[in-house]
Amino acid sequence: MTGPERREQLITVGRRLFAEKGFEATTVEEVAAKANVSKPVVYEHFGGKEGLYAVIVDREIQALLGGITRALEEGDGARMLLERATLALLDYVESDPDGFRILVRDSPPGQSTGSFASVLGEVASQVEHLLAAEFKTRGLDPKSAPIHAQMLVGMVALTGQWWLEKRKFKKDQVAAHLVNLAWNGLSGLDRSPRLVTVPRR
Repeated sequence: MTGPERREQLITVGRRLFAEKGFEATTVEEVAAKANVSKPVVYEHFGGKEGLYAVIVDREIQALLGGITRALEEGDGARMLLERATLALLDYVESDPDGFRILVRDSPPGQSTGSFASVLGEVASQVEHLLAAEFKTRGLDPKSAPIHAQMLVGMVALTGQWWLEKRKFKKDQVAAHLVNLAWNGLSGLDRSPRLVTVPRR
């Protein structure tokens, strides 16, 4: 094998192991054994397990973010954009379950970059601008768009995680239910929401 071919082989093997066992449970020894190479070969290409994992995560982030970004660029109207972005995430879950497992399983909650949380943050910031424009046309406060963007993206992402394991519904059904809740919820927003259990101050 050439150097680049060996590197790709190690990425493929490492990706399968990280998806199956997680970062902590995967060892350089296992990666080397599955690729039929010695441990020094893995170190030579990636510097260790962390380097291999970082390359794999970066590729998955680019794949997921690329699909969602394209979906947000091609839609026409707020509802269409919501549908397309939802389907883009579910497409990734369906076509690349190993990649999705890697991003979701080993994303440290406090880590702001190079994780599933950072992907969701980037998507939310794109959605935020779209929501702000929609809010203006509906006479709602555009300053609340960031909150709603986080809620929408989080709702879709968590449902994607659930669907990855359960697969009780077809992808289009999951997307339709998500969009139904999100869109009908957005269309009925109060101008000044408040909790009914908490008295006004």
